[in-house]
Amino acid sequence: MRAPASREAEPEDGADRTPLLGESQPGTVPTCCSARYNLALLAFFGFFLLYALRVNLSVALVDMVEPNTSLAKNTTSKVCPEHSSALNVPRNTTGKKYSWDADTQGWILGSFFYGYIITQIPGGYFARKIGGKLLLGFGILGTAVFTLFTPLAADLGVGYLIAVRALEGLGEGVTFPAMHAMWSSWAPPLERSKLLSISYAGAQLGTVVSLPLSGLICYYVNWIYVFYIFGALGVFWFLFWIWLVSDTPETHRRISPTEREYILSSLKDQLSTQKSVPWEPMLKSLPLWAIVVAHFSYNWTFYTLLTLLPTYMKEILRFDAQENGFLSALPYFGCWLCIIMSGQIADYLREKQNLSTVCVRKTFTLIGMIGPAVFLVAAGFIGCDYTLAVAFLTISTSLGGFCTSGFGINHLDIAPSHREEKLRLKEVK
Repeated sequence: MRAPASREAEPEDGADRTPLLGESQPGTVPTCCSARYNLALLAFFGFFLLYALRVNLSVALVDMVEPNTSLAKNTTSKVCPEHSSALNVPRNTTGKKYSWDADTQGWILGSFFYGYIITQIPGGYFARKIGGKLLLGFGILGTAVFTLFTPLAADLGVGYLIAVRALEGLGEGVTFPAMHAMWSSWAPPLERSKLLSISYAGAQLGTVVSLPLSGLICYYVNWIYVFYIFGALGVFWFLFWIWLVSDTPETHRRISPTEREYILSSLKDQLSTQKSVPWEPMLKSLPLWAIVVAHFSYNWTFYTLLTLLPTYMKEILRFDAQENGFLSALPYFGCWLCIIMSGQIADYLREKQNLSTVCVRKTFTLIGMIGPAVFLVAAGFIGCDYTLAVAFLTISTSLGGFCTSGFGINHLDIAPSHREEKLRLKEVK
């Protein structure tokens, strides 16, 4: 083990121990009502709404399309027998229906990511130039405003709806680079897993809540209110974000001097004063490319399920709209629990059990990649066993939550000064 002086001389190798060397100790700085945890809470609700705005169409589309349109051209998939209980409760049937075939629905659901991928690269650049606060705030605001226009776009035609969804993706594409830019200035290294897991867990909970809630709104009211309700909440959140948040502890108006000193002292050896970005060394970095490959592989599965799971529940497993929302949300509720739990465990192992950051990140990435793969493959061989299908999909997605404390924040460990560039490289999927 290296001596403390050696760790100070090489802060990047010993980044996970830095706060233990400063004068301020974590135990002397309160967490309750602190500025950094208030930021985590507001970010939590921001990502909650971000993913609610992203996935609500997946459920609403099931109710927007004429029955059996999706299967009109499908002659290969095995459709399970009808099994949902009889509809004893009257449901609303006033929502307008569209004759969109499976190909058209695929273009509509995928159009979000056409915009999302475009702003990944410039997102990190703008985070450095204008700060994460404004970039994240206006990214979510833009997504919320375009969500409010979704029913109008659907009435105007498929092309308009695809365009609106792509514009929503443009807004969401900058949010993760912006959030990482803020956490590089706010998160003490030994609290990094906890703070980031709290903020990003909002994404999973947003999915958990919006899927069943969207199903209920479609079932009892009208699918257009799915977009009006979540869009209005996004605008409301933006007002609180702009009012309460600052880019750095130095510019925060309500932070205590003790907390400000604690954060700044814990990060003083973490951030480089170099203004230019060392692109060539970054592109030659094997650890960075390991993060990129892991992120690509995880997101391929995650977003495929996120987008198409409600359609699978309806068209293959034959659940009705009400059941569909709740059952589609179960996997993401499990993922949310695992994200919260893994963040606490990861920081405990590093701080209390003295495990290295490398060991913790690799272990959690292994759990979050191998576990989901095993259960997802198994789900393809169980036929129409509805219980096992839902159980395997839930376990698969839940275990993926461990990746948040694995590769999900590893770029902050290896080079916190250039976290936006690393994030935008790995987010381009």
